Amino acid sequence: MEIEKELAQLKKTREEAKSGGGLKRIEAQHAKGKLTARERIALLFDAGTFEEIDPFVTHRCTDFDMAERKFLGDSVVTGYGKVNNRHIFVSAQDFTVFGGSLSEVAAGKICKVMDLAARNGAPFVAVLDSGGARIQEGADSLAGYGEIFTRNTLYSGSIPQISVIVGPTAGGAVYSPAITDFVFMVKDLGQSYITGPEVVKAVTGEEVSLEELGGATVNATRSGNCHFVCDTEEQCFQQVRRLLGFLPQSYKERPPLADTNDDPNRMDEEFLNIVPVNPTQPYDMKRIITKVVDNSDFMEVHEKFARNFIVGFAHLDAQSVGILAQQPMHLAGALDIDASDKAARFVRVCDCFNIPLVTFVDVPGYMPGTDQEFRGIIRHGAKLLFAYAEATVPKVSIIIRKAYGGAYIAMSSKSLRGDINYAWPTAEIAVMGPEGAVNVVYRNEIKKSENAEEARQRLVREYRDKFANPYVAAARGYIDDIIAPRETRPKVIKALQMLRNKDICNTPKKHGNIPL
Repeated sequence: MEIEKELAQLKKTREEAKSGGGLKRIEAQHAKGKLTARERIALLFDAGTFEEIDPFVTHRCTDFDMAERKFLGDSVVTGYGKVNNRHIFVSAQDFTVFGGSLSEVAAGKICKVMDLAARNGAPFVAVLDSGGARIQEGADSLAGYGEIFTRNTLYSGSIPQISVIVGPTAGGAVYSPAITDFVFMVKDLGQSYITGPEVVKAVTGEEVSLEELGGATVNATRSGNCHFVCDTEEQCFQQVRRLLGFLPQSYKERPPLADTNDDPNRMDEEFLNIVPVNPTQPYDMKRIITKVVDNSDFMEVHEKFARNFIVGFAHLDAQSVGILAQQPMHLAGALDIDASDKAARFVRVCDCFNIPLVTFVDVPGYMPGTDQEFRGIIRHGAKLLFAYAEATVPKVSIIIRKAYGGAYIAMSSKSLRGDINYAWPTAEIAVMGPEGAVNVVYRNEIKKSENAEEARQRLVREYRDKFANPYVAAARGYIDDIIAPRETRPKVIKALQMLRNKDICNTPKKHGNIPL
């Protein structure tokens, strides 16, 4: 029958499309320790749920003998499926076809699924493994990048966008992941840089390898361009699936509830032994975070960048929350340029997607020094103030120890529209630390005393007893309650339950002008 013949041809053509650049190129991909685009998609989606879009598209270029070199689907696989039974859209660049280079039609395929994701209110995941713009197509390829960047921008804050870099990403191609909400990279596979080592050497004289210039580690630790680094592709896509579990489908929804089965009234006596008696002695803030959240499950974001500040996702009574905190183990938890950028960005991502903010505070202030001042810590520090003040999601904070000066204000304080502000009895809330305050306020008295150091130490003790505690702030309503450390988890959960129907709107306007 004619229909059977047509169906046989369809099956044959579809199999050809699935073969990408052919067996030899697939083997070459595997020889590099890399998976193919379709193998990556299989790791991302629930089994059997992926539906491909545009498998038969081919490029239209006729220059450079390209008319004779066509592959079904061209250099990207696109479609949709389910992750944890929720719809997700994807584009995965296929390095076996022209090195994954972006053509006009490949860009069109990517834009099509991005538009579908936005229209249907579902996350978009881009898997990047590409040699960049397709040189043979010139301006058409470059225009394709522009179309993708525009959609990244217009859909920012509307749907979650995640980039997974599992191969080279260079030149203009780096800007799409830079605009997206989260970037994953795989060690020894993912690379991201504007110009390669040859250009760097020609222009600056510096000699640097690909990995040193734009590998996963340097992007995660130095530039902060990468949020998550994974050892293998399998681990990477498992972590992408995990991250999606904390996020809603779009700005119109709340994140899904998790089945954590952790007692919301659970208390922990170990809190009493975490914070040292000596106010200058460091401790690991992650010990507090993991004891508060459900099942000690904390997915840290930007773990290797600006380590003096902690951000990440967790659940509290099954509700997805964004966690922010100082890390006294690094730079005493002071706010510097990188920490301010990291924290401000995370606040805004959570606010976009209706994820409440829980902030643990132990901040001695903004980082001093000419390097920070000359590089613009005023402008960068203002980003965090702007982000917290602008955020309309529920905001709960707990001051664990130090909260000094402008850094105290920046950390979800009542003045920045914090909803519930708690403090442990160990909290010190003041314009500056006792040592600095005494040196300023009692300068003349110390100079006149017979034993200046003894007088200074006495005044420091008096200042700490009188001002470096949470009771003065609580008396003025800046702190809503002083809580026993063991009560932290149930108190925060009850506050979030109370705030679940919070509904406020910012002043009508086109958009704010954050100090970039």
